[in-house]
Amino acid sequence: MDASGNAIFRKAFDKKARKEDLSDVSFASQFETLMEDPTPLMRRFRKLLDPCPDRQLESMARQSQTLTRRHFGKTMRLFAPLYLSNECVNNCQYCGFSRDNPILRTTLTVPQVVAEAKHLYDLGFRNILLVAGEHPKFVSDGYLQECIDALKTLIPTIGIEVGPMEDDKYGELVDHGAEGLIVYQETYHQKTYEVLHTAGPKKKFHWRLDCPERAYAGGFRRIGIGALFGLANWRFEAIALATHLDYLLRHCWKASFTIAFPRMRPHAGNYQYTPDPELSLDDRSLVQLLTAFRMCFPQVGIVLSTREPADLRDSLFSLGVTHISAGSQTDPGGYTGAGTDDLHLTLKGRRVELEEEQTCSRATGQFEIDDKRPVDEIARILKNQGFDPVWKDWDPAILANS
Repeated sequence: MDASGNAIFRKAFDKKARKEDLSDVSFASQFETLMEDPTPLMRRFRKLLDPCPDRQLESMARQSQTLTRRHFGKTMRLFAPLYLSNECVNNCQYCGFSRDNPILRTTLTVPQVVAEAKHLYDLGFRNILLVAGEHPKFVSDGYLQECIDALKTLIPTIGIEVGPMEDDKYGELVDHGAEGLIVYQETYHQKTYEVLHTAGPKKKFHWRLDCPERAYAGGFRRIGIGALFGLANWRFEAIALATHLDYLLRHCWKASFTIAFPRMRPHAGNYQYTPDPELSLDDRSLVQLLTAFRMCFPQVGIVLSTREPADLRDSLFSLGVTHISAGSQTDPGGYTGAGTDDLHLTLKGRRVELEEEQTCSRATGQFEIDDKRPVDEIARILKNQGFDPVWKDWDPAILANS
């Protein structure tokens, strides 16, 4: 790379330059306007979500396959979530970690986090996502940085999925070695959002909506967004998610983006949403949604998690998916049994010790996964479908001479 190329490369990762990309107007301040006056791309996206016959859906699937092969080849990136803590101060009716759920909780120590990561490393993973509930006492200032410092020589690609922060806090995590951030809006329907979030800092709809921009200003290289389908009308959620992605691609162009469409799964607290068919994203609609995103955003990564059943995952791999999780556990210490020595309850965010007669084997997970197949089986299925499983696609050494 020549000197001019190096300068461009450095600027792409320069936080000051990134902040200059962002105007004083944020996505949250423009959200309603963009939804009411869509861009030409968003008009096309909306049309692709209209009810359609099987013949048209099959055509969309073929186009999605072609575009994915053109931009991503036959590769599939694998990652695993590593849950650090299920403590949380937020009350979110759809989440197993919700503050008032009487669940068994724990927060892993840094050595326990390393033990979990080594287990995942031995399975082949070089890309992990650190996940934690939002609790300023248990997931305290400096904890995430310590975890990243302890892992970065072992795991080259470290992402985080935690409570929203200011951009300078994101900058600290980037400086310590994190390079990816996932933040799902949960629901883009503000009235539904306000009903479902009854306590804690997550109540702030617009604060969360602008989280990807703050992460971009903080220097994150990869940013993932999504909505939890099943909370509001699925077409509205899809259009809002696409509108958000379209905005971010134009204003935060130095980062790469992924999108995800997680669907509701059983969890502690057992939130029951209104049985309205317009809310539920059925399998056929999921295919239509996935292919519509690929046709409108051909270079954006699409993530498929173990929330989905095995047979469906296998059939979706070839339609546009580029990133998958495998062998996932959604409880802290779920891979090795770490953290079981400190299990406890919480009452309104305060720790409550277990009674002597209360015995259990592990902390409560965030939700039930569906695809429980082991990692090596997933890798074998990918190879049988002609995919090259990608365990590592990044190394900090890439930036060493930039």
